[in-house]
Amino acid sequence: MRVWQISSFGVDSLEFVDRPTPSPDLGEVLVKVRAISFNYRDLLIVKGLYNPKLKLPRIPVSDGVGEVVAVGDGVTAWKPGDRVAGIFMQNWFDGPLTPGKARHALGGDIDGMLAEYVLLEDTGLVAIPEHLSFQEAATLPCAAVTAWNALSAGDLKPGATVLIQGTGGVAIFALQLARLKGARVLGISSSYEKLDRAYSLGLDAGLNYRENPEWDRWALEETAGQGVDLVVEVGGAATLPRSLRALRIGGTIAQVGVLSGPADPGPFPIASILHKQARIHGIYVGSRKDFEDVNKAISLTQLRPVGENFPWSMAREVLARMEEGSHFGKLVLTVA
Repeated sequence: MRVWQISSFGVDSLEFVDRPTPSPDLGEVLVKVRAISFNYRDLLIVKGLYNPKLKLPRIPVSDGVGEVVAVGDGVTAWKPGDRVAGIFMQNWFDGPLTPGKARHALGGDIDGMLAEYVLLEDTGLVAIPEHLSFQEAATLPCAAVTAWNALSAGDLKPGATVLIQGTGGVAIFALQLARLKGARVLGISSSYEKLDRAYSLGLDAGLNYRENPEWDRWALEETAGQGVDLVVEVGGAATLPRSLRALRIGGTIAQVGVLSGPADPGPFPIASILHKQARIHGIYVGSRKDFEDVNKAISLTQLRPVGENFPWSMAREVLARMEEGSHFGKLVLTVA
């Protein structure tokens, strides 16, 4: 079988190589991968910034879907032909995260999905919604589950206000899912074109932060000075102070990402956290149960994920596109 692997760090060093096609053993399932999608974590892993001590070679990418082609002894939950996705952390099935459950994350601790075939434990899979194509379903394992848990952290009620940052995978899923919950959604982007696309998905108000970098003041104006109920925070240290200023008293920041990088933002905003009585909730994807729950919501509402699709021969080029930040929604590769 053909795989993309990291033998040395760097996007240009990503290799397209042959490996033996595995066979399922006791409790294992062999999946023919049909599509994958990239997350920012995948870019960091390929560049060696996520874990410089990562054991190489490694097949990257956590998010992938496909068809079951063979099962090992003892497997009763799956049969050939089933359409499935791998769960992000292969040991996290339900309940709170623990150090043990955090191990065996696809594309990091263990080989990931950027391959023609993958071998996974039968407990590390979920069925994908019937109305979705493989390309659409490939967007779900990390971004959709993360957005679902970010909104759950805010305990949203109908009429609540959510602020999303940018128009990447998590932000767009947060927009779509927040609208399902009856929430009002504010969004910021560096592009009017992307804001227009977000409006078509239900965005209530948008701001180009390149033209108006004081998006925290704008969010307060949009909420009559009260602040938003939930910020889906993908920027990290550099954007957290403004997120706190945009927040209502007693509101929640779902800390999802670190897209702003490790640059020193200055003193940590302790005073703002105290004055706003803010809750800052770290989100690290979610469990198999969370994945199953968001799939139920997606199936019930016939929600369609948003992304851009490419052939899997373009893995390097698509990772470079992610680094540029020029995409909208998810970046998907069809595995030929």
